[in-house]
Amino acid sequence: MEFLIEHTWDGLPVSHEPVSIGLRPDNAGLLMEIRAPFFNDPPAPPGEPGKPFGGLWDYEVVEAFFLSDRSEQYLEVELCPSDACETHVCHGQYLLLLLSGRRKAWKEQLPLEFEVTRMETRWEGKALLPWSYFPPCTDKFNAFAIHGSGEERKYEALYPVPPHQVQEGQEPDFHRLEFFKDLNLKELTGADWKQPESDIWKSLTK
Repeated sequence: MEFLIEHTWDGLPVSHEPVSIGLRPDNAGLLMEIRAPFFNDPPAPPGEPGKPFGGLWDYEVVEAFFLSDRSEQYLEVELCPSDACETHVCHGQYLLLLLSGRRKAWKEQLPLEFEVTRMETRWEGKALLPWSYFPPCTDKFNAFAIHGSGEERKYEALYPVPPHQVQEGQEPDFHRLEFFKDLNLKELTGADWKQPESDIWKSLTK
């Protein structure tokens, strides 16, 4: 299953090769594969490669949100090309958040297997998202890409705000859950698959 981020957050066509996000099932979780242009703007964050980095959304980043529409619980995945892996594979910087309700993060700094290959003008990433990170009944999805600095900052969305709903002066907001679209994980995993229960999400209700 592959998705292309072909529009800005407010529905305009992007001016470069679109970011590609692939999703493939794995016994341990969902494998997320990124192919994206490398802008190197802004420069990589100062954190240690292979570790979570708070505030990653202020840098060059690709994001994916996996939502349970009924509960408004969701997993936010942020992945960044690292500064230290030119021409070879290394561990990239990332940030994972679990949210219960719009913008209401209740768990952060979760570990992740995330590898990056960076070339001069492109980068590729592979992240294995454990099933335990997904909220029960995950059924909606959106993805985003951000790059650039200052007035040249660009915010791109797989499922953007429809242009006729964009209001004057409106800022990009990736937590507009009403614009997420259906994601049927059984199309990836098979009709008999059942989403594994998550002890992490169970702990929220205790």
